Amino acid sequence: MKIIAFQGEHGAYSESAAIEYFGSQIETLPCESFETVFEAVEHGIAHQGIIPIENSLAGSVHQNYDLLLSHSLHIVGEYHLRIQHCLIGLPGAKIKDLQKVISHPQALAQCRETLKRMGISHIEPVYDTAGAVRLLSHQSDPTVAAIASRRAAEVYNMKILAEGLEDHTANFTRFLILDREPIDPPHFQAKTSIVFTLINRPGALFRALAVFALREIDLAKIESRPMIGRPGEYLFYVDFLGSTANNVVERALENLHEFAPMLRILGCYPSHPLPAP
Repeated sequence: MKIIAFQGEHGAYSESAAIEYFGSQIETLPCESFETVFEAVEHGIAHQGIIPIENSLAGSVHQNYDLLLSHSLHIVGEYHLRIQHCLIGLPGAKIKDLQKVISHPQALAQCRETLKRMGISHIEPVYDTAGAVRLLSHQSDPTVAAIASRRAAEVYNMKILAEGLEDHTANFTRFLILDREPIDPPHFQAKTSIVFTLINRPGALFRALAVFALREIDLAKIESRPMIGRPGEYLFYVDFLGSTANNVVERALENLHEFAPMLRILGCYPSHPLPAP
């Protein structure tokens, strides 16, 4: 049975994404941190790992960009999970009696306006959405609730008080699948992720992006991250549509490598389309 590492407790959105992507015939391995997910795959404790990389409301998970660079794993897939937050309480709890809501900071931020309309102003961040439900299950205070997934409520036998708590329905998280070995996806559906550095001079970024534009390679995302210990210098993470086995893409990367001091291919993998809200 394939073992898939994820960050969080059983019932976390990452676990839900793993089950939707791989199917139910897997064993999920909860990890305390994103770093531990990478290590579990690198050391062969898990066959593959799954990590969130960006949310359509809260933005990028910057820590995971840094971990992609500091580890030697390959991106072999992506998956967009529709995030639907539930307000979860103890059996017998009622919304009108709630005084405090706990959850991961991003989940709380994504439900801020809804909680305000419900008259709930006391919120408390914890390390994980599913972990918030686990903490709740060990309490006996019906005035405290958690924000997490329906699956988390089922895992810990808690009561769903309300569903669709997110302020915007177009709430998706993009997850990446990690493996020790790269794959060669079909050309017609391939996406490639790279990271590179540039010498800080006028027009450097324009020149870098031009190697793709001139060859009509569709850029899906660009993200910059400061280089640790080198103020004013940046790492550029780029996703584009196309396979590294394609001659046009190969020439573009060769061209980029001519003036990028560092260029690394993080993975070439099947593109997963963003579902409708």
